[in-house]
Order: sequence, then C-alpha cells, then structure tokens
Amino acid sequence: MQYSEASIGRIFILRLENGDQIPGTIEKFAKDKQIGSATVLFIGGADKDSKVVVGPEDGSAKDPIPQVNELIGVSEAVGVGTIFVNEDEIPKLHLHSAFGRDGETVTGCTREGIDIWHIGEVIILELINSSAQRRIDPATGFELLEV
Repeated sequence: MQYSEASIGRIFILRLENGDQIPGTIEKFAKDKQIGSATVLFIGGADKDSKVVVGPEDGSAKDPIPQVNELIGVSEAVGVGTIFVNEDEIPKLHLHSAFGRDGETVTGCTREGIDIWHIGEVIILELINSSAQRRIDPATGFELLEV
C-alpha cells in the first residue's frame, strides 16, 4: 500500500446538462479551474448508447482488452471517482458508476463516454497539498495513481 495525505480545498457543484459528456466535461472543468487532485461524486441520468467499460475480456492476458457495454436505454446513474493530473499535468478523471434501468444494472468505468440525459449533478472536492499523480506503469501500460 502507498499513501499520501491531503487537505480539502475548494468545493465545486456542477450541473451537467443534456448532451454533456463524462469524462470530457469534468476534465475540461478541472483543467479550467486548475484542479490537480479531487474526489468526485456523480448522480443523474445517462443517455442510451453511452459506453461503460465493464472489465477486461480476459483478466489473465498480458495485454487485457477492455470489454465495453453500451447502455440500451436511458438509465439512472450514481458514481464516485477521482481526478489526478497525469505526467503531462492534464487532469484525468477515473469515475466508476452504476447505471440502472428496468431492474437491470451495469457498473463500470465511464472513460469511454457517458452522455448526460437531461441532468447530471457533480460535486468536486478539491484535494490540496498532495503529490499524488497518474503515471504510466511500464508493466501494465495503465495510467496508475502514484502517491
């Protein structure tokens, strides 16, 4: 385990609107506001055909291929994640969310693109005085959090 200590800085409340996309909208906001580290809470609606990464097709493969599901209809959504800058000092969102519709739930990473359906509410709690950063891990190729 690795760890880093931080303090809470600014708190932002965002109302995403119909057609806004996660992660792009949140990452652009973080860049514009110079947010280097944060925790993110999300609740709202996700439009049909939004894409969710639900895990690798083969978790034992040397280069796992992500499995991507498209939402088959408008879905209720709730998620939690983090923002940390990468090696290029660009804020990157890592948000996992659960999407529900008609008794079915899909849970996964939003990195392939979630389109907001009418409204998305996001709370960003900025973390300050931390050295945590996303860096490419040579063994996996993943952009992992280093603290």
